Amino acid sequence: MTLPRKTTEKTNHDRKTLILRGLSLLAFIAITIFVFSIRDRAAELAVYGYPGIFLVAMLSSATVLFPAPGLAIVFGMSGVFHPLGVAIAAACGAAIGEITGYLAGISGRSAVERTDIYIRLEPFVRKYGAIAIIVLAAIPNPFFDLASIAAGALKLPFWKFLLAAWTGQMIKMTAIAYAGSLSLGWLLNFP
Repeated sequence: MTLPRKTTEKTNHDRKTLILRGLSLLAFIAITIFVFSIRDRAAELAVYGYPGIFLVAMLSSATVLFPAPGLAIVFGMSGVFHPLGVAIAAACGAAIGEITGYLAGISGRSAVERTDIYIRLEPFVRKYGAIAIIVLAAIPNPFFDLASIAAGALKLPFWKFLLAAWTGQMIKMTAIAYAGSLSLGWLLNFP
């Protein structure tokens, strides 16, 4: 006796979903462990110019819920390199780094989904989607990791998430890079 076609298709879809969630969880854990293990050396990468800034921003954003030096590096390196170049490199790296939070959300329910702040952010991300991601990425705050998790859990299309994360990060990194460029020049020339 064979199963009806719909049941077989549903079983295959459930199996694929389970495998995707498992792989997402493994990728999230591996990236987090790697970044956490090199966190003390992340700032050293900035000496490699724009690629170094990209890597520092990516690693800083890949650490879900752990503090990292990304914004300080953007601020400081904008006194050495052109602030727009710093902003572009940092925004690209930060957007790619935020994929870990998205993957954590895809992998299923996590402990953060029971926190008060997540419970408040999730309806905002559900209602506004990519716009919520842009707004939360553009503001320097510790809650964007939770918004990334919510975006993954809500199955916001990956390309929309990545584009929105990059747009918000570009706004934030541009403001920080130009603030760093202008204020560092002023501080270094202060009488």
